[in-house]
Amino acid sequence: MKKIFISSDHAGYNLKELIKKKFKKKYKFQDLGTNNSKNSVNYPDYAHKLCKKVGTNSKNMGILVCGSGIGMSMAANRHKKIRAAVCYSVKNTKLSRLHNNANIITLGSRLTKKNIAFKCVEIFMNTKFEGGRHKKRVNKI
Repeated sequence: MKKIFISSDHAGYNLKELIKKKFKKKYKFQDLGTNNSKNSVNYPDYAHKLCKKVGTNSKNMGILVCGSGIGMSMAANRHKKIRAAVCYSVKNTKLSRLHNNANIITLGSRLTKKNIAFKCVEIFMNTKFEGGRHKKRVNKI
């Protein structure tokens, strides 16, 4: 069973919980917070916490959820060894793995319907990096 780090801010909390419930038989999640949707929190704190875990091993993957997915992505991409992609469709999710070897998917709970988010998570976790011509490009990041 693949271990996935997952975190959200208050806006992403409900979608984070739905993702954990949907995929609990397929993945083992390590939830790094937040633990409720009622108290406003600062999304960079949760992005940084998750990136420290994901960055320790090249096989680690993460899921970050906030209102738009953008803030979490911006905070995450400041870390070495992190390639966070805002995913909102099947196609851009697949390409984030195939061509960019993204190791963190960020989702916007206010912009992405639940079923699309589930499809994106499934594709993200099951798509392998193509390597080849893309490897040298990713190495430049």
